[in-house]
Amino acid sequence: MTTTPERTRVQPPPSAVETVTLASERDRRPGRVPRWVLKTISPIALIVLWQVLSSVGVLDTDTLASPVTVAETAAGMWQDGSLQSAVLTSVLRVLAGLAFGIVAAVVLATLAGLFRRGEDIIDAPMQMLRTVPVIGLIPLLIIWFGIGETPKIVLVGLAVTFPLYINLYSGIRNTDSTLIEASETLGLGWFGQVRHVILPSAMPQFLTGLRYALGTAWLALVFGETINATSGIGYEMNKAREFFATDVIIVCLVLYAILGLVADMIVRGLERGLLSWRPAFSGQ
Repeated sequence: MTTTPERTRVQPPPSAVETVTLASERDRRPGRVPRWVLKTISPIALIVLWQVLSSVGVLDTDTLASPVTVAETAAGMWQDGSLQSAVLTSVLRVLAGLAFGIVAAVVLATLAGLFRRGEDIIDAPMQMLRTVPVIGLIPLLIIWFGIGETPKIVLVGLAVTFPLYINLYSGIRNTDSTLIEASETLGLGWFGQVRHVILPSAMPQFLTGLRYALGTAWLALVFGETINATSGIGYEMNKAREFFATDVIIVCLVLYAILGLVADMIVRGLERGLLSWRPAFSGQ
């Protein structure tokens, strides 16, 4: 009696198997509104409501200029070059202060996080100084550095240093001890552990601190540009306040918001690039 050989079912190669995730399944739902549309609906709705209230007289133009007036004022400032000059000056001040703050925070947090003696010497003064309002240091900064560019940059740098220090220090100290033990088992030395284990583990919190620090940097700059400033967004806003020019004030506030949003988007891009190795929850 002859038997026919059993047919073997051929499995498709792994590359041909379609991987279905929750995110891809949600994106394929019919009629799903794109996320960028949802993100722009609320700001546009607020602007439209603002314009309607201004048009019907609910909002007095002397108290709050309408969006149309603000747009016309911004166009005029762009044409005479004052808008570009103010933005460039303020951005350069923030970048200088940010560089100063990042260097100071990284050095101090690394020493305090990696060494117990460094913690004993550095952490207590930093915890005390961070509770001091940075804006309250303006009189001292003027006495120490005069009324030029230096006090403005130092003020921004101090506002950046403390949130960066706290987050980086916390990230270093919260490194999983099992990872340290595993790296020792694999023969990594101390410098190898710092480079390949501790610093990558602390990077998420450092970037979170950077996002927060960028917000405080622009806030500090608003006050810093009151120190005998002759240019910058804060200078334009203070000059407009003297003449009750609400349209110019709103233009300056919008500039601060846009620059802060751009800075936050840059840090988010860094997170996607530097933390691509880390799986993260992206919401339902």
